[in-house]
Amino acid sequence: MNAPWKPGAITGRDPFVAYVCDEATADAVRPIVTEQGWSPDKVHKGGLRNAIQSLSVSASPQILLVDLSESGDPLNDINALAEVCEPGTVVIAAGQVNDVRLYRDLLASGIQDYLLKPLHRDMLRDAFAHAQALLSAPKHVEGGSEHPHCAVAVIGARGGVGASTVATSLSWLLAEKEKRSTALLDLDVHFGTGALALDLEPGRGLTDAIENPSRIDGLFIERAMVRASEKLAVLSAEAPINSPIITDGSAFRALEEEMRGAFECMVIDLPRGMLVQHPQLLADVQTVVLVTELTLAAARDTIRLLSWLKANATQTQVVVLANRMHPAAQAEISRKDFETSIERRIDHVMPFDQKLAAQAAKLGKTLAEAGKASKTIAPLAEIAGNLCFAAAESAAPGTAKGMKGGRGPSLMARFDFKGLMAKRPPRK
Repeated sequence: MNAPWKPGAITGRDPFVAYVCDEATADAVRPIVTEQGWSPDKVHKGGLRNAIQSLSVSASPQILLVDLSESGDPLNDINALAEVCEPGTVVIAAGQVNDVRLYRDLLASGIQDYLLKPLHRDMLRDAFAHAQALLSAPKHVEGGSEHPHCAVAVIGARGGVGASTVATSLSWLLAEKEKRSTALLDLDVHFGTGALALDLEPGRGLTDAIENPSRIDGLFIERAMVRASEKLAVLSAEAPINSPIITDGSAFRALEEEMRGAFECMVIDLPRGMLVQHPQLLADVQTVVLVTELTLAAARDTIRLLSWLKANATQTQVVVLANRMHPAAQAEISRKDFETSIERRIDHVMPFDQKLAAQAAKLGKTLAEAGKASKTIAPLAEIAGNLCFAAAESAAPGTAKGMKGGRGPSLMARFDFKGLMAKRPPRK
């Protein structure tokens, strides 16, 4: 599904170089290197000593495999290698010494992994996959961000209303149009489509976090998240459907905390069932985008969710987005009747565009990216802009929290207009 991983095409550095001591090791490495789309000619003889000599006069690769078999003092030699390696290179070592203390000392010195020879294909595949994940992961924001953090949860009133489509598109818009570093957290652990919509493999990061919440820290976020672009990273999963997820929600809260420190924006694709199970997930969310459609069932559940949010997430601003809007004659219920039943206006409407949805799926792009010249995504672009404005407004001292724009929720939305209209002000 994915194109070969070639960061060197962007940075000018080779994606991979190896320095091995024997032909057997070279023969084991070359086929796996070819699988990754790298050049097998980058597998050199000479081991660690040759690596130090070569890298002292040439650019370091993204991933470096060095053979320590001929090294008399591996730790000192690795330190010598560190002096000639450029920052950002992921170093994987291989050797014949099976010693736990050496393994720990090598990891402490800064290498990514130590592989015991003879090397096997699966061992190499796993090591390269971890190295790629580390390089592709987002880096923490250094020294704070000029933008206040923006946290938004996208919730579907019913299954199939397009909440995940909205979540991935908002993430893309925040990253590419608003130029904010953005994390997409897809909490549909078994059937999430966050990674799929971005043409990515989800990895095991999310399931590992749920199984071992104590492991979640900044380094875990860097390794677990998959980068979709320079500004956008995703944490998603496709957990086996025969494995129920048992959690108290602490892992999800820990992920939110770490993402808040690493990104300027966080978009949570939040299944409504998980909202009921783990209400604490909205504790620090500024905005909820409630995605619905004009059907009786969606109206019923929109009413219920609005009531729940009013009682349990009073700090959030709620944006109601009606998705997949058909012509009035084809709608199950009219917009007017829908708004009457939920006792508030719909904030944004997205027309049903089957052609654009199919094109996005075929291209492996978000709806917003595939239709960036289309009027269909205009409501999403407006929401994304409003989210950034609201975050800045709420962070500014002496200002009220709210969404920018004529139709977005604001401080005025908290007033009971029906009550105010009951008493007409006297005419002047």
